[in-house]
Amino acid sequence: MKKSLLGALATAGLLAAAATSAHAADTAIGTAGPMTGQYAAFGQQMKVGAEQAVKDLNAAGGLLGGKLTLEVGDDACDPKQAVAVANQMVSKGVVFMAGHFCSGSSIPASAVYSEEGVLQITPASTNPKYTDEGSWNTFRVCGRDDQQGEVAGKYLMDHFAGKKVAFLHDKSAYGKGLADATMATYQGLGGKPAMYEAYTAGEKDYTALVSKLKAENIDVVYVGGYHPEAGLIVRQMRDQGMKATLMSGDALVTDEYWAITGDAGEGTLMTFSPDPRKNPAAASVVAEFKAAGVEPEGYVLYTYAAIQVYVQAATKAGTTDAEKVAEVLKSGMSFDTVLGKLSFNGKGDVTLPGYVVYEWLSGKYDYVKS
Repeated sequence: MKKSLLGALATAGLLAAAATSAHAADTAIGTAGPMTGQYAAFGQQMKVGAEQAVKDLNAAGGLLGGKLTLEVGDDACDPKQAVAVANQMVSKGVVFMAGHFCSGSSIPASAVYSEEGVLQITPASTNPKYTDEGSWNTFRVCGRDDQQGEVAGKYLMDHFAGKKVAFLHDKSAYGKGLADATMATYQGLGGKPAMYEAYTAGEKDYTALVSKLKAENIDVVYVGGYHPEAGLIVRQMRDQGMKATLMSGDALVTDEYWAITGDAGEGTLMTFSPDPRKNPAAASVVAEFKAAGVEPEGYVLYTYAAIQVYVQAATKAGTTDAEKVAEVLKSGMSFDTVLGKLSFNGKGDVTLPGYVVYEWLSGKYDYVKS
């Protein structure tokens, strides 16, 4: 009886150890962005991209013998909330963060992740400071505002020479950084800004600002900011009879922009990376999304790619230890993703084709025809 009891206890111990080992083999990762609030469209893009990546990668074998589990955080694009989310992720055992969305969230959150040993690859934060002043753990699969601003500033000079161009920004790390970078390129090429103004995000009435633009006979309005405000500004310009062209950046890559503007958004210009939906490497994943009724616009595939990169790097490192995975990312290794083959430089910036100019026409955005 005693012998059988000892045997049973031993068996139970082995089973418990096996269960613990299996649980330990699972890897907790996270994504975080504006899941609620006026920029929630982008949070949703990240969430569906992350969920699909985890599903597909687990079906393909997971990571290091275990499965990936996903935690989703809502920072509402608020810096203080982003820090709180980062601490929550750490407390949940997350070792990799595919986020955040807003640069103003990614930058303060990165300090928490750095101190707590969490690797961070943002799909969307474009402010140069994120990697220029970042730590060992900061990477991005998107471009930078100085790259985006160079393309936009040159386009403004090439296509609107002699026109009156105004530069607006929403005072955020992303919006001001992008407007300033674009204006710097524009000025460097000989352009003379007709106006430089800040506005407050989240307001519903920009008629005073629009009236000022109208009084100055502005031909082109460059907006450093997000789609809700840009959409309202262009709509209110049309209400006042202004025919000025609105141009902005990658924060307009959501169908919500057109939902706000309607026909007033016709002809809006924006910069964004080459559309990943058109990349042959993404064909099967795009088909999978569309079969599920999801249009993988904007940063859906960028979030998917960030997780692909992490799994490949951790597999190469043979561990989920963040510092060792970071060493692999900075080794010059090439990663196969839905964005195509990519690698990172010593700062953590991605080596991918730069930005191109898009135009909104009939409710859709596509590369400019000229």
